[in-house]
Amino acid sequence: MPASEPGTNQPESPDQITEKLRDISLVKIFFTDLNGRLKNLDINPDSVLDVLNHGVGIDGSSIPGLATVDNSDRIMFPVLESLRILEFSNRKIAFFVGKLYNQSGERSECDPRAVLETILEKAEKEHGVRFMVGPEHEFFLLKGNEFNDDIHTDSEGYFGGSPGNQGEVVRQKIVDLLGRCGIKYEKTHHEVTPSQHEINLEPGSPLEVADRTLLFTHVTKEVAAEYGMHATFMSKPFDKMNRNAFHIHTSMSDLEGNNLFYDSNAEYHLSTRMRHFIGGILKYARESTIILASTLNSYKAYIMDREAPIIRGWGLKNRSSMVRIPHALNPNATRLELRCADATGNVYLQLATLIAMGLKGLEQKLDCGNPDIGSTYKKANGKRMYDKRYIPRDIFEALMEAEKSQFLKNLLGGALFNNYMDLKIADWEEHRTHVTPREHRKYLSI
Repeated sequence: MPASEPGTNQPESPDQITEKLRDISLVKIFFTDLNGRLKNLDINPDSVLDVLNHGVGIDGSSIPGLATVDNSDRIMFPVLESLRILEFSNRKIAFFVGKLYNQSGERSECDPRAVLETILEKAEKEHGVRFMVGPEHEFFLLKGNEFNDDIHTDSEGYFGGSPGNQGEVVRQKIVDLLGRCGIKYEKTHHEVTPSQHEINLEPGSPLEVADRTLLFTHVTKEVAAEYGMHATFMSKPFDKMNRNAFHIHTSMSDLEGNNLFYDSNAEYHLSTRMRHFIGGILKYARESTIILASTLNSYKAYIMDREAPIIRGWGLKNRSSMVRIPHALNPNATRLELRCADATGNVYLQLATLIAMGLKGLEQKLDCGNPDIGSTYKKANGKRMYDKRYIPRDIFEALMEAEKSQFLKNLLGGALFNNYMDLKIADWEEHRTHVTPREHRKYLSI
């Protein structure tokens, strides 16, 4: 059985796990494909101890980007620390996150979780640093899966909450359910756009938070369904409305827990290491955007005046900046917020990429330059098409940048990089060659 991992949810003995599963009718092991889509395997509780010790075989060739049909067998082990008992209204299940191995017993080269594990190990061993992250989870609660004019479940705006609002009831049910399995939340509220909501859970280590994001996604969709709603994390479902973002708050500490982003004697109280970390993010952002914003739809969110960044830069408390430095109530809370990611991507790869970009900044001593002053949208003028100041504005541009990136190839490994690019290029080709109703309306009369 693979060794346990550090985390706040401490591993338990087989006897303790057996006791927890005594009245459980179903055990689910969750993982992601390269696209970040949630996958799960149902296990009979009577078989759990055997699976903990020996793993369970899966067909990797049926998972996008994981394996080929001629070498498809993969072994999945549950991560002991990820065990949570979820009590929905109609059933009680056990939740595990899974990690993937080859038949030889080595970690699968195309398991996204392994990429995050590797960069965190490098950060600790080579740089003597650890990270805490806290993503903001934004999602829409809609009436159904079919898109129509009557899909919204409310007409509320930012911090809205009229009596009897079912969306608020769903949010509270989500955090209550997560709270019962040991996951605390910091705040929850209605977002800017009708039917849009945000839940911020307590920060944690990157691996813990990535695993928890799988749990959060599953719980959110299940609870929404209980109330006859459809929860979507799609980046931008609606024209002229705000997107679903996935803002990632990040701090860095030494092995004793001291915040390394804070320096009382430095300008803005930001340490040299923090400036270098931000510098790495800015330098490698363009070639890494295909990870942070991974779908065609993601790029429709990078528009003026919607609190989505369009230019590479950083700012103090500036929500138009790609990297924002939020106000810190105390030195230990000094952190940065990456604002260009979205919730449609693979969370393991997103966190790994963020950390890897920052570590490159430390290694190369890349200064971040001056902060953005005022709205960055006013600076987004000049060249009509290509401008290297911009975050890529569509998936084709992002793919072009990623294809020539040695940084991304080194981070992901050759097999995962190639498989990931193949998936995204296929998405682009499908989009490029698809004739839309909008084209009919515009050109059919010619």
